[in-house]
Amino acid sequence: MVFSNLFFLFLFLPLNLICYYLAGSIKSKNIVMLLFSLFFYAWGEPVYVFLLIGMAFVDWFLSRIIDANRGRPLAKAALIVSLCVSLGLLGVFKYTGLVLDTFHQLFGIPSAIPQIALPIGISFYTFQLISYVIDVYRGEVRAQKKFWLLLMYISLFHQCIAGPIVRYQDVNREILSRQPTRQEISRGISRFCTGLAKKALLANSCGALADSLILSDAAASNAAMLSQNIAVLSSRPALSLWLGVFAFMLQIYLDFSAYSDMAIGMGLMIGFHYKENFDYPYLSKSVSEFWRRWHISLGSFFRDYVYFPLGGSRCSRGRMVLNLLVVWFLTGLWHGASWNFVLWGLYFFLFIALEKLFLGRILQKIPPAFSHIYLLLIVFFGWALFRFRQPALLGTVLRGMFCLNGNPAVSFESQIIFLNYIFFLIAAVIAVTPLLKSIGSFWEWRASLRGGTICYSTVQVLLPPLLLLLSTAALVGNSYNPFLYFQF
Repeated sequence: MVFSNLFFLFLFLPLNLICYYLAGSIKSKNIVMLLFSLFFYAWGEPVYVFLLIGMAFVDWFLSRIIDANRGRPLAKAALIVSLCVSLGLLGVFKYTGLVLDTFHQLFGIPSAIPQIALPIGISFYTFQLISYVIDVYRGEVRAQKKFWLLLMYISLFHQCIAGPIVRYQDVNREILSRQPTRQEISRGISRFCTGLAKKALLANSCGALADSLILSDAAASNAAMLSQNIAVLSSRPALSLWLGVFAFMLQIYLDFSAYSDMAIGMGLMIGFHYKENFDYPYLSKSVSEFWRRWHISLGSFFRDYVYFPLGGSRCSRGRMVLNLLVVWFLTGLWHGASWNFVLWGLYFFLFIALEKLFLGRILQKIPPAFSHIYLLLIVFFGWALFRFRQPALLGTVLRGMFCLNGNPAVSFESQIIFLNYIFFLIAAVIAVTPLLKSIGSFWEWRASLRGGTICYSTVQVLLPPLLLLLSTAALVGNSYNPFLYFQF
């Protein structure tokens, strides 16, 4: 079930909120959230809800041992067991096929690759469990005594299957006591509807454009279809290929940030305050800054639980580069069981390492416009690497961008496609900047000075239902409605 599903929008979520606010005590409210979250998770593949419960139980039990034996060898042993179980299960379900296929490709070892369905959200809730157990071991939080409350934290449908990666220490007090104000509920509804509109009106349009111009990697399911796709892409004008990757670049931000917006909004509706997961990353002026603004919860996880324990930047240059290499290898691998994701991670490692060593100082000295262009070009080609699991498709697209396939630079058809989507693209570009937010803040300030708060408040009240109406119309009339980060 996805947040932009009509069943979720008009039955599941309203029913959840009604039951939640009819429940009296905080205990009753938490039980409501737990039951709805388990149902939400079981909707797609019921059997894997038991995996979620089992992993939560193991880490709940081991965290109690850690908490009761601080500073003793038993606590460290329990931590190691917890990490082995969590990472081991993640590895089995997510990377078995990649490992067996790689051995087959390298050594010709025949092996039947098992078709293991990837439990939805396993990469997200595994990292939440890992952060919880490590924080208990470090003494930053006390172990949760009640298993069902830890299970509610892990399974909470707002963020269980596609983030943000919410740390227990950030919400442990709100699990036991929370009372959202009317203003917070209003902000939550507005944030949810804004995210829904971003997804339904913009991300889906950009995704449809990208799939039509640079094709879907999933379509190349066999050698014959791969050859056919290569032939199609080889003849595409360079403008179409550039436009297709640009549309994907917009889609992946709008899609994922929309999910985070909706998760944060739903949290506010019931009193949870999840941290921001995006901070307008395409406005960055370096790759390092980009990754401080993109998927912040994942970046902070690797920073606090991998990079800093390895020594961070407070070591020799060689060791720092090695630490970065480990982090970005794992970052790429986290995104998917395919070597293109690993290469994508190493691609960004290269530029971040160069910025740490010397390039960052150069970027600070040149005009901001040039450093911004540098960042956009690096990210643009990074998303091309991210999209294509088949190297042949990636190579065809990259060559075609520079007319090296014998393809034309532009065609009449490519110009028509560009003009047909021009308004969606302009709206999408505006949506990846804080322009609309700044206009709203400025209007609010002017309204407060001139006594026009009634008009401003009226717009605030009417805008969320209008966005919901427009989004619903778009979802009803469009079968294209994926959430990209569900695959991770």
